[in-house]
Amino acid sequence: MSEPVTSQYMTIDEYLAFENKSKVRHEYVRGHVFAMTGATDAHNVICGNLYAPLHGFLRGSPCIAYINDMKVHVEIMESFYYPDIMVSCEPFDPASIFKCNPRLIIEVLSHSTQHIDRREKLVAYRQIDSLMQYVLVHQKRYLVEAHTRVSGKKWQSVPLRAKDETLVLDVQQGKTLAISLSQIYERISLPLVVEETEEEYELA
Repeated sequence: MSEPVTSQYMTIDEYLAFENKSKVRHEYVRGHVFAMTGATDAHNVICGNLYAPLHGFLRGSPCIAYINDMKVHVEIMESFYYPDIMVSCEPFDPASIFKCNPRLIIEVLSHSTQHIDRREKLVAYRQIDSLMQYVLVHQKRYLVEAHTRVSGKKWQSVPLRAKDETLVLDVQQGKTLAISLSQIYERISLPLVVEETEEEYELA
């Protein structure tokens, strides 16, 4: 997201009606609408590497994994976002166009979205009472930031940097799914070591 697509304030109902007719996806933040940019090949591959095991693991359970096109409504922040991957255990509704109570959200960072994903969305998603984990996956290096709810409003942030490290995803009450970084970055050629900069990595 960058500049709003219009200076005109939109209500939530107006945004949902506008989005239903639009050929381009837009996110909504307190009356302002922002167009979403396209994704790289690497972004799509990483999303697929995460979605595939989640989808299989949750088959037959009350929880569902969504990729790219399902909105999340952060009611307290008056916002709608499109997470790259989301797991929700809300009752299935075939006509639903957004979820309000996700358990897990994953965003794959890009140059144009990383500041929003790591700051604005980090703050917004933590306001969702049902959310147990928010995971940020970097594209250009082996680096995954796992933000996990410990209790109440208390969160723990842990970075994973090595190919053989394992990301444990809280996908369902009493159930977790372990995915190695080598699985997450399968098909992606990355340097083993990249000099760290404050812009690239800073745990909130």
